[in-house]
Amino acid sequence: MSHVDRLPFAFVLGVLAAPLSGDPPPATPEASDRRPNILFIMSDDHAWQAISAYGRPDGTRVNQTPSIDRIASEGMRFDRFFVENSICAPSRAAFLTGCFSTRHGVPTNAEVFDGNQPTWPALLRDSGYRTGVFGKWHLKSSPVGFDDWKVLIGQGPYYNPPMKTPEGRVRIPGYTTDLITEQGVEALRRFSAGRDEDGRPFALIVQHKAPHRRWDPNPRHFRLYDDVIVPEPETLLDDYAGRSPASTLQTMTIARHLDQRDLKLVPPPELDETQALAWNAYYDEVNATYRNAVESGELAGDDLTRAKYQRYVKDYLECVAAVDEGVGRILDELDALGIADETLVIYTSDQGWYLGEHGWYDKRWMYEESFRTPFVIRWPDRIDGGSVSELMAQNIDLAPTLLDLAGVEAPSRMHGESFADHLRSGGRDTPDDWRDAVYYRYYESEGPHTVPKHDGVRTERWKLIWFPEVDPDGDGPAGPGCWELYDLVADPDEMQSLADDPAHAATRASLEARLEVLRSRYGA
Repeated sequence: MSHVDRLPFAFVLGVLAAPLSGDPPPATPEASDRRPNILFIMSDDHAWQAISAYGRPDGTRVNQTPSIDRIASEGMRFDRFFVENSICAPSRAAFLTGCFSTRHGVPTNAEVFDGNQPTWPALLRDSGYRTGVFGKWHLKSSPVGFDDWKVLIGQGPYYNPPMKTPEGRVRIPGYTTDLITEQGVEALRRFSAGRDEDGRPFALIVQHKAPHRRWDPNPRHFRLYDDVIVPEPETLLDDYAGRSPASTLQTMTIARHLDQRDLKLVPPPELDETQALAWNAYYDEVNATYRNAVESGELAGDDLTRAKYQRYVKDYLECVAAVDEGVGRILDELDALGIADETLVIYTSDQGWYLGEHGWYDKRWMYEESFRTPFVIRWPDRIDGGSVSELMAQNIDLAPTLLDLAGVEAPSRMHGESFADHLRSGGRDTPDDWRDAVYYRYYESEGPHTVPKHDGVRTERWKLIWFPEVDPDGDGPAGPGCWELYDLVADPDEMQSLADDPAHAATRASLEARLEVLRSRYGA
């Protein structure tokens, strides 16, 4: 399934001959033949529209992320990178295994990930890489295939997190984003020194909890947006009139479903005394003003929704600010160690996120804000800086791509395909047999936020979604099922479904047939 030019034959033989125990392979004499270090940075629920290198489709910018933007400006930004299932554990498993939920065994957040199945870190370790993971794991089982690891337990809090290590559990004082950044920096130093000693490249994963709900900022960012009105999305007050009843069944609206913790009306329970003093010094005054406005009736109806949006989105963006600072610190460390040119750097999120679009927070849907995820990659002297890719890629493609770049054959069980050749060409070359449609499936009607289960197909222009348990007349889930069809060119915000429009019957029929093919391909 690889589409790349092969590495030098002698080098590949050396890789294939390396022992499968994690022992170092024979040193490669020429620097140009050395396999790249890999630094994979993933945040949790980071909306692509909350990265200034992307911004909203209308051209507005909700924040600035100079460090993440640096990866894009010095490398490549993917504008059509999608997940196979927009929920944390399934997406993380797909990134690791190159497989859809149907094969990696984690269709929801409830399952335990089998770490003994092939993953790109384990396969790279077997080929001679030094591997490590630090930060959020969220796969219930312990990491497998890593030389070094320290991970959050479950979701983990924003302050003073307990973490799991090979030696047992420890609680670490501090702000979680900063702690994970520091762990990543320390690992970089150890792994870089190790490469100097034995020639082994490294694959390091740094995974942030932020900006996952409940968006608890670091005190240094409390006032970052005090004097700012964050631009609202045009669809903040969406009434869902143009969609099927599926959109009305969710419980993830800013207007009705943000709770007191979300709005910071009560503090996080994990704060120590010093952290609590800083928290209360800021939020007590903010909360008093907000409560008075609500109780007096000054804030009501749409105005209250807009006020909740500002409170929610500012806390979220303050959490993003800490992530971006952490990315900058790691990039600076690569420079200081003198290994930036031999290190491939990726920044992504486990899925997209709603920043008020359609009145929502959270993810789960096949609509663009949730389905699409940010993906920027830098590899100096090999990927042209400032490149923009329109390749229709997915999280299942990461594993075979990284294996390909490292000269390791991807297992046939992987659903994804390598886009390594596309990277080397600066996005100019697209494999002739590359997919022109992507498949999506969400499994949890009874899960949090009650988003109905659904699946669908997206092409360059069209998106067809099937809700199997939704009554097309307005009730559900439990009905006969209903369809939604969107023209992404004419209706990029997906406001008006065309599924029942006779003028688009042929398009719908063609996409239904395409959907069946993809279901069969992925065992759905």
